Amino acid sequence: MKNIIKLTDVHKIYDSGTHALKGVNLEVKEGEFLILLGLSGSGKSTLLRCMNRLIEPTSGEIEIDDENVVTAKGKRLRKIRRHIGMIFQQFNLIKNMSALTNVLSGKLGYVSLWHAITFSMHKNDVAIAMSNLKRVGLDKFAKNKARNLSGGQQQRVAIARALMQNPRVIFADEPVASLDPATADSVMRYLGELNKNDNITILCSLHFLSLARKYGTRVVALKDGNIVFDGTPNEIDDKRFKDIYGEDAEEVEIR
Repeated sequence: MKNIIKLTDVHKIYDSGTHALKGVNLEVKEGEFLILLGLSGSGKSTLLRCMNRLIEPTSGEIEIDDENVVTAKGKRLRKIRRHIGMIFQQFNLIKNMSALTNVLSGKLGYVSLWHAITFSMHKNDVAIAMSNLKRVGLDKFAKNKARNLSGGQQQRVAIARALMQNPRVIFADEPVASLDPATADSVMRYLGELNKNDNITILCSLHFLSLARKYGTRVVALKDGNIVFDGTPNEIDDKRFKDIYGEDAEEVEIR
């Protein structure tokens, strides 16, 4: 399998002086389900957001599907982002719009905002959006406003929205951090199905090693902006866990 993502010596220094990423080198193969582990502030979110230029890396090279993300501007950057789905911890939905309209907004990389919100005029887009809602078990909730959905349902709407981009890669930035254990497992299951059935490469930041073991094919752990572990989930024993999270850390199981 070829590399779909390659990072070379990536640094991120914020205006505050915080050195969030310290020369990160990383290669990700097509079809991997890569879990990013680490404490809050370890650099996980910064790494994901640098990869699709939501924030600007200070230096280094980032390539996704053979495209240089760092130097891309304007139309070229928009074209690269069309095939990168992004899922956030707080869902980032339009709360007063329906689940269906939120899913259709995933077409914004291809069409105008007006096209996306006047979905009744675009039957093909609606059919695709409904199909994506069905994939996450929410087709019967298409007309419900996002604010009336549970947290788990909102995150599943966000997954369906990401699918509207026909993504090669999905970045999920702590997508289950605000969910209860059972709901968190359900959301991860849907991501796992996309990875296996559609061969979508997924990079997902998490706090729970049990979920990493259940769904991840590979784990990369960050600490103070450095990669301190890169291997399979089952290779993380008690010693490695404490190296990542500290001597006082205890693993919490989610089943």
